[in-house]
Amino acid sequence: MSEYRGYENKSLMFLKNNKVKVGDSVKILADLTYSGILMPRFESSDDEHIVLKLKSGYNIGLEISKIKKVELVSENEPKIVTEYKIKKNTSLPKILLLSTGGTIASKVDYRTGGVTPALTVEELNASVPELAEIANIDTEVLFSEYSENLTPEHWKKIAERLDSLVKSDYRGIIIAHGTDTMQYTASFLSFALAGYTIPVALVGSQRSSDRPSSDAALNLISAAIFVINCNTKGIFVVMHNNESDDTVSCHLGTRVRKNHTSKRGAFQTIGDDPAFLVIDKTIKNNLKKKFFKNDDYKPRINLDTHVALIKYYPGYNPKLIDDYIKFGFKAIIFEGTGLGHIGKSMYDYVKKAKEKDLFLGMTSQCIDGRVNMNVYESGRDLIQFGITPLSDIIPETALVKAMWALGNSNNSEEMKKLMLENIASEFSD
Repeated sequence: MSEYRGYENKSLMFLKNNKVKVGDSVKILADLTYSGILMPRFESSDDEHIVLKLKSGYNIGLEISKIKKVELVSENEPKIVTEYKIKKNTSLPKILLLSTGGTIASKVDYRTGGVTPALTVEELNASVPELAEIANIDTEVLFSEYSENLTPEHWKKIAERLDSLVKSDYRGIIIAHGTDTMQYTASFLSFALAGYTIPVALVGSQRSSDRPSSDAALNLISAAIFVINCNTKGIFVVMHNNESDDTVSCHLGTRVRKNHTSKRGAFQTIGDDPAFLVIDKTIKNNLKKKFFKNDDYKPRINLDTHVALIKYYPGYNPKLIDDYIKFGFKAIIFEGTGLGHIGKSMYDYVKKAKEKDLFLGMTSQCIDGRVNMNVYESGRDLIQFGITPLSDIIPETALVKAMWALGNSNNSEEMKKLMLENIASEFSD
């Protein structure tokens, strides 16, 4: 039953005896007095605790043996949603908001504890009313997935949908996306849709909209302001700049990385400032030059996932390279140490991979700086064995670019040419 979801045995009897259920507002006397909404529990949870969502937005577990009193403040009443039409303002530009899932594109149902999409025009304007003053927003749900479940096939579907909109009258497009793999999707779209005619902003939320510290609304508002007023094109990731609420960063899709698990300012441009900043509804341009190669839009949406990313570490078993060859992989991106090194134990296997015509690229584990394999003898040896230095491209970006390049080339030499071409500012100056 959803009204007791996740509760069983002792905890279930406790709720029934106190005549409360999931979604009710309650006051609980234990070591302290707690007020909040009774939340569901995970199916595998123990039966010794109940969960309360406090007014702060955070959840707290309370041991039932230490609870002295439970007071029902108000019962959960199913809300009747009144449908209404949003009046379009013809003087405002049009934006499309595509949803792929993630925290930003969801709402919490306190009755069931479920998370459901919240991306109708009505819901958007109700939860973020500022959007209606910025643009006329159309919404579309492509799929609803946590970003860790997105695959390269999802990347292709997003790219194909964007390509179908290239001649639309939208001023810009916002993609609601989970943060965990946002940088991978942004990288693929940057390569597959290089030269795309309008700005595309991937936007997410580190904290759900039911928490007071949520970054969902400000990120969405800033993304809308950005795509309308940036006077540029290309693929960007738009997220909080830091823990404050005054600045949102707009990162190039190939130069961004999620560097913190939970901070609102988790995303950073590697090796430089963010391309743009949205500060109090104004846009600051940090770009020193035009970041796209040319003005021509020539989509190349193919990809091939037979690419491995090997993070070298002392003790890495080089025989694993044989497995990649055996299973038909056509490229390996090494995440080497320092300036771009891997141990001597790898050398014979690297030679074997090259003999099998695999593309071999070298990136660095270091957060900043660029690969330089000419400094030390070991690096020069690796170049002789057939490894291609990839300057300061981010390893994850190199992996995605290799999938894209492999899918758009006929052999390793064509692939190498694509990998060394600066398609979407994946290499900094």
